[in-house]
Amino acid sequence: MTTTTSRARTAPTAASSTDRGADIGLLVLRVVAGALIAGHGAQKLFGWFGGSGLSATADGFDRMGYNPGVFFGTLAGLSEFGGGLLLILGLLTPLGAAAVLGTMINVIAVHWDGGVFGNGGYELPLLYAAVAAGLAFTGPGRFALDHGRPWNRTGIAVGAAAVGIAVLAAVLTLLVKAAF
Repeated sequence: MTTTTSRARTAPTAASSTDRGADIGLLVLRVVAGALIAGHGAQKLFGWFGGSGLSATADGFDRMGYNPGVFFGTLAGLSEFGGGLLLILGLLTPLGAAAVLGTMINVIAVHWDGGVFGNGGYELPLLYAAVAAGLAFTGPGRFALDHGRPWNRTGIAVGAAAVGIAVLAAVLTLLVKAAF
């Protein structure tokens, strides 16, 4: 005699409180990290929040060996500002994450000799890079402009593509920097 077991099957219901908790967590992470990163970009581009503006940023990039400084300073400012805004909104999240991650890889390279911690260290850009990479894989969550849109994709392949694009852009930037 064989015994069969039947499982009660229920129709999918609204998101569980655990799912909503994860979505709220992603919202908090996106908004806080995105706002801080966008703020750094606004400092570089517009001189907002006590920043020095594009002219001084360009001079600083020239001194760091990113020549021409106007191009690289603008690129960094736009990547931080635009990528941060995309993360805040949860819009085109893998693209925003890639922009932030690629920029943070270059910031880490600039501060590498300072080590992780301390004055001149790279712990903050490493944290931003980790947040961006994590969001590239998880997506923005339910409370985002991407949610429910046909272009919204998450998962290993999308995260890996975003990280790959960021690494490629960062390496190309570092190679151009080294060539000049």
